[in-house]
Amino acid sequence: MDQHQSLLHAIYYLLAAVIAVPIFRRWGLGAILGYLVAGVVIGPQVLGLIYEPQAALHLSEFGVVMLLFVIGLELNPEQLWKMRIEVGLLGGLQMLLSALLIAAVVLGFFPLTWQQAFIIGLTLALSSTAFAIPLMEEQKVMGLPLGRKGFSMLLFQDMAVIPILLLLASFAPVANETGHRLPWWVGVLTVLGVIVAARVLFNPVLKLAAKYGSREILTAAGLLIVLGVSLLMLLVGLSMSLGAFLAGLLLAQSSYRHQLAADIEPFKGLLLGLFFIAVGMSLNLKLLFEHPFLVILLALLLMAIKVGVIALILKVRKFSFREGILLGLMLSQGGEFAFVLMASAEDLRFLPIDVTNYVVLVVGISMALTGPLVILFDHLIRRLTLQEKALADMARHQESLTAFEKPSEHKPEVIIAGFGRFGQIVGRILTANNIPYNALDKNADHIEFLKQFGVESHYGDPSRLDLLEAAGIRDAKVLVIATDGVEDSLKIVQQVKERFPQVSLIVRARDRNHAYQLVDLGVAMPVREMYESSLVAAMQTLLELGFTEGQSQNTIDLFREHDEAILRKSASVKNDATALAKVVEEGRKELKDLFAKDTEIQ
Repeated sequence: MDQHQSLLHAIYYLLAAVIAVPIFRRWGLGAILGYLVAGVVIGPQVLGLIYEPQAALHLSEFGVVMLLFVIGLELNPEQLWKMRIEVGLLGGLQMLLSALLIAAVVLGFFPLTWQQAFIIGLTLALSSTAFAIPLMEEQKVMGLPLGRKGFSMLLFQDMAVIPILLLLASFAPVANETGHRLPWWVGVLTVLGVIVAARVLFNPVLKLAAKYGSREILTAAGLLIVLGVSLLMLLVGLSMSLGAFLAGLLLAQSSYRHQLAADIEPFKGLLLGLFFIAVGMSLNLKLLFEHPFLVILLALLLMAIKVGVIALILKVRKFSFREGILLGLMLSQGGEFAFVLMASAEDLRFLPIDVTNYVVLVVGISMALTGPLVILFDHLIRRLTLQEKALADMARHQESLTAFEKPSEHKPEVIIAGFGRFGQIVGRILTANNIPYNALDKNADHIEFLKQFGVESHYGDPSRLDLLEAAGIRDAKVLVIATDGVEDSLKIVQQVKERFPQVSLIVRARDRNHAYQLVDLGVAMPVREMYESSLVAAMQTLLELGFTEGQSQNTIDLFREHDEAILRKSASVKNDATALAKVVEEGRKELKDLFAKDTEIQ
């Protein structure tokens, strides 16, 4: 391949990635599927821009090596030990049950030995961390107990790759490129030797590189360790991936691990992207077109098995089936390591090429289906949840109306609409002064939480006039509108201004634009939620700079008076950018003049 062609191929790779990955991420299908599709498009089976995917595949395997190295770096042995029960129990059960069921299905479709079926079962039991983590974050479950269970399963799977590679090597007819099987104890002694060498050599080498070299030299030293250990493992009949993982694990407690992870990340990302593109180029589309129903059926069976296993495990752990199915769907796809394991199985002549082609296709199809199925399930769950919530809201609304109908010793002088942080402070001050009030909030969970602390509030949407009337707004003197939503706030102001004009309105404004809208509706002076606290901060700053308390307070009072005047003035021209800019500029000059005169007087 000449220089011109090499440069052209590089452009094809980069162009395909730059186009495909953002599109697939936008669709919620993940970057990996974007790389795979990009590879399919530029490969020999579609556009034919690149005819030699194997060359790219061999080069890009270093991306997998870097990935396993980084995984090893991030696995703190002490943290793993603390999580050992949860990771081992949940992850182990998921892997074992899924692998056995998948192996049974494989034996039903292909004439293979139990060893071959079991390796395929273990391979397909792995999920894609690169797929699953973003999906869990998107569904906002990462910080929840459900997300932690999913993370435990993924963590076990990441660690299980190495034992699967070792098991594959033990099942395979040959264990190295020379075609001669080395004794098992050679591999064991090599691993032990690397562990000893790590304690003696790794940190001193990195220390010297950091002390006397540059950042690039430290990165080079890290790469030297990774590639050196990987090559050593390869020479004794093990895998490069095992070597990289072991190197990362041995450096996990090193003081240089964060720097190494940050420096190697770009290499990992680029080479891993190239790896998935190369896999995409290598996909046997002819097989898909010849047996579409079989491939799709196998992908759906794979996903169904993993969803069922995960849902069952979580049910035993006191989670609902709904939660179990959601997490199961997010972990239902085949993982990126399936491509690595199938490539190794081919190299070791352990599996026929047509079988590995099926496995790789099934993984690709499962990745393509995961995103849409999660979105569909989430949509269905949201619909069911909304229906359940609507029924519960109706019941709570009726309870609130009934509660307000009960005779009370004191008629409320104040109604507080929205009982979050803002409304609660108002309520506490009213309580301290023995002023009766009724508080409304449409967050049922929030109300139940407040009841634990003896804070009385009622469920209900304060934008509903019937609930406001039931709460006693006809006889109230003041309505404090402290709702979070801007639209709700504006709706309440409009309704109360029209039906109960005698009630004074104190309204929380989220920002200046919201304040403009409230002024237009006739609210004398909206209370901007960050405004007063900012003035307090400004006053404290002036005091720290040597201003007297009187000077500071006077400065703040001048600013407040001026700013409120500007707010009323600018509200009338808020939709005219030129006029608004002019008002703001004039206001800035007026404020400078005010402060100058005040300084002269002092």
